[in-house]
Order: sequence, then C-alpha cells, then structure tokens
Amino acid sequence: MALSALFVVGLGVAVFVGFNVGGSNIGVAFGPAAGASAVSKTGAAALMTFSFFLGGWTVGRGVVRTMGGRIVPSSYFTPETSVVVLFFIGLALFLANVVGVPASTSMTGVGSIAGLGLASEALDWATMTEILTWWLVSPIVAFWVSAVVGRYFYSRLASALAINQTEGSLFALDRRGMLPRPRLGANTTRREAVGTLLVVVVACYTAFSAGTSNAANAIAPLVGAGTLAIEPGLLLVGVAVGLGAFTIGRRTIATMGEGLTEMPLLAALVVAVVSSTLVTILSWFDIPVSVVIIATMSIVGLGWGRATRTVGERTDPLATGGTSVSEAVVADEDLRDPGATDEAAELFEPATTAKVIALQNLVPAVSTIAAFLVFRFLTVF
Repeated sequence: MALSALFVVGLGVAVFVGFNVGGSNIGVAFGPAAGASAVSKTGAAALMTFSFFLGGWTVGRGVVRTMGGRIVPSSYFTPETSVVVLFFIGLALFLANVVGVPASTSMTGVGSIAGLGLASEALDWATMTEILTWWLVSPIVAFWVSAVVGRYFYSRLASALAINQTEGSLFALDRRGMLPRPRLGANTTRREAVGTLLVVVVACYTAFSAGTSNAANAIAPLVGAGTLAIEPGLLLVGVAVGLGAFTIGRRTIATMGEGLTEMPLLAALVVAVVSSTLVTILSWFDIPVSVVIIATMSIVGLGWGRATRTVGERTDPLATGGTSVSEAVVADEDLRDPGATDEAAELFEPATTAKVIALQNLVPAVSTIAAFLVFRFLTVF
C-alpha cells in the first residue's frame, strides 16, 4: 500500500515537472513567432503540446535512457529517490516560471540527478563529462553560426525574403457555397501568408526539438527505478506539458517574444532553425542539452552579428574586380552601417538578456546543490 501511495506521489511530481517544462519551453519555441505576431498564445500552446509530444515519442527515448541509467546507475533510482529528484527539478523550474524566465530544463534535470550521484559516489564521470562538454560547445556553436548569418547574410536574406506584415487577419473564411473555405485576409499578400506559415512551422520544429531533449526530465527517474515504462510516461508528459503551455507559458512567451527580443520574421526563422537543429542532432545521440540556452545564445549571436555589420561587408565581390567579401570589409568605425545597428537593437535587449542568462545558469545550480545536500545528509535516502 505504501509503495502504491509513493507511486501516485511520483506520478504527481512527474506531472508537476512536465507542467513546468511546458511553461518554460513554450517561450523558447513560440516566443519569437508570437513576438512576430505569427501565432496567438493559445494557438502556440496547442501546437507546442502536439510537437513536444511528437519529439519525445520519436527521438527522445534515448535521452530518457541516458538520464535514467547512464548518469547514475538505474539501481540508485529507488521510488523514494526518484520522487525527490523530480521534486527538485519541478521546484527549480517553477521558481523560474514564476519570474517569467524560461529555465534550462535539461540542465536542471541533469543537475538534480548529478546531485544524487555525487552524494552517493555513483556519478558516471565519463557520461557527465560528455554532457558537460556539449553544454559548453553547443551554445558557442549557436552563437557563432547565428552571428555569421547576422553579419554576412542577414541583409541578403532579408531582401530575398522580405515580408511586410499587414493589418487585419491573415486568413478569412469564404462562406460562399456549401462549405466554408479559407482564403487570404483582405490585406494579406501571398508572400506574407507563406512567410508567416513558415515561421509557425519552424516554431513547431523547435517545440519538437524541445521534446526530444526535455521530455526525459519528467519521467527519467521513474523509468530508471522501473516504476514507469517509457511509453505511458511520455503520454503523461505530453498532457502535463500541455497544461503548462496553456497556463503559465504565457509569461515565458512574453519574455522571449517581447522582453528579450522584438523578433522580425526572418530573425525568428534563423534562431529557430539554428537552435532546433543543434538540439535535435544532439538528442539523436542521447545527449540532453539546454534548448533555452542554445536558443538564447542564437538570439544574442544574431543581434551581435547585425550590430557589427559594416558598410564594406555589403560590397559585391563581382563589382570590385574579384575582391573577396572579407577583403572588402571596412574596418573604420566611421563607416559602420547605422541601419544595421538600429535593426540589431531590435533583436535583443542587453539588460533582459543578462537577466535571462544568469537565471538560466542559477536554476540548475540550485537543483544540483539542493539534491546533493538532501541525499548526502538525510540518512533516510
């Protein structure tokens, strides 16, 4: 009877974690799209729920096995320790969601499990070192890839994919005939419709990538303890993530879509594609990584690349007698492109960015330290 009650408590804590995962990750996935007015917050929550679940169900199983048995041997995940680990994950994420900052879910989850491993001297240092290495490398890759795009290719992409957002609804229903049919809104151009839909599709891709990495955080300890199978666990996470996305997720959408950045459509596409591709690739190799930090550094990198663009970098090599783009760069500060700096200022707010990055690293540290202290000094575990 006691085990049955503990199992119910474990499921409740897993739902609590999934609830906060949904509230945190929706800001990363749909904040840029919402900031560009490409989707409503309610629509974002619905799409987030489906895409996240799909990512966890397809690619995310390997990450569940990593967090449920590779960082710390699965034998250390008793029903009691699983509940405590999940509690610290959920609590840390909840505190971050309260202040409207999307925390690093994977770092928080891995940190809590690492706290158990350190306290019990069972931490697999080879696995942990591999994870930590990618935690350092992946945000750097995201920053520089986005910075290169922002500095050298953003203007050309903007010219090729220029989309003017018009007032009024994107689509309307044509009620002539027996069945209503969707049509473009009164002021909507075909190019605007295609571009906006592309932003939403890429946001769904980001939510999918979040599911591949973060679904494990809510169920890995229970799967490692053998008290919950992966398939019903992923279904449970999907429901919990949806609850979080529809409720507290509105705050993190506002932070990522309005406070951190007022994201143009093209910038939203760049950030989502760069960060989601990195996360999905690493999840495919069973590495839990921080969707939030990768996406944040992609935003910062894109803004920095735009801010440092020079007039010389717009020089056409064919028009300069074969001079390469790098050779045509004008280093003189007086020849900086003022338009690039103005546009870059819209891509990120330095004060909000510093706050977000600080809290994204503080939350996992809190979960790690708290888990270590509990498992080290409470003899019941």
